[in-house]
Amino acid sequence: MNIGTISKPHERLAEILAGEMDAVNQLIRTRMASEHAPRIPEVTAHLVEAGGKRLRPMLTLAAARMFDYPGDHHVRLAATVEFIHTATLLHDDVVDESAQRRGRPTANLLWDNKSSVLVGDYLFSRSFQLMVETGSLRVLDILANASATIAEGEVLQMTAATDLGTTEAIYLQVVRGKTAALFSAATEVGGVIAGASEAQVKALYNYGDALGIAFQIADDLLDYQGDSKATGKNVGDDFRERKLTLPVIKAIAQATPDEHAFWERTIGRGRQEDGDLDHALSLMNKYSTLEATRSDAFGWAAKAKAALDTLPDHEIRTLLRELADYVVSRLN
Repeated sequence: MNIGTISKPHERLAEILAGEMDAVNQLIRTRMASEHAPRIPEVTAHLVEAGGKRLRPMLTLAAARMFDYPGDHHVRLAATVEFIHTATLLHDDVVDESAQRRGRPTANLLWDNKSSVLVGDYLFSRSFQLMVETGSLRVLDILANASATIAEGEVLQMTAATDLGTTEAIYLQVVRGKTAALFSAATEVGGVIAGASEAQVKALYNYGDALGIAFQIADDLLDYQGDSKATGKNVGDDFRERKLTLPVIKAIAQATPDEHAFWERTIGRGRQEDGDLDHALSLMNKYSTLEATRSDAFGWAAKAKAALDTLPDHEIRTLLRELADYVVSRLN
């Protein structure tokens, strides 16, 4: 593949990091094997090999490359990050009762919920084995904290999902848990293992945190404005699933008593009728909450780019800046 013909920053990152990503993928295949339980590699392979951008492990490799790291522990950490991500997807699909992931049937649909939960647990265990092999307590601390934050965010989302009292601050806490925690851990451990300074490690953390938030806000906005062919979701899926995302939270905060009653019926109690999605969209347009959400996503992308300013002048840094623009360019 000619790098000059690739326009998307994550594709150019993948090309630059191709050798290291091959090593990550080989390590993933080796470590997801099980001598005694063949269902483990069956379930894991279904998800791991379904595609996806492998963005999180690439961020770890990219951070280490920026500081010219000469060793191979970053490969273990990138595999760790992907295992944690895959484990959370397996658990999420059970919690959400999902039937499709990346355009394919979910593992819980093809096998069962028990298999998905237990294989997810196995991958979490494997991820901790990989972290330990780096010999870095700092790395172990970062990834263990991220794992706890992810689980906490999922529980918070479950309790806040249909609570009309959910604020933007709570939404942000959920997003930091379900998405940004692993982005920031991925970039942070890459810098730590490569020997970056404390200020640089903090900058990498801030970049990953802001990138993850921008990424999730953009995803939530696309649920109401996106092209279903591009997103793989039907417009309004979040509304039908009674998920309180940022455009709705902003609309509820400004709602009249009648409008609040509408949100309570459709989201709070889940009593939805024909035409409710159109009415919900009209209320979001009335208060310009879709545009406000878009502005928030671009604001977080700008924070991600600003965090990179103190890092070394490197082609990777340039691509990470472009990646921040790319995750919100889907909203144009």
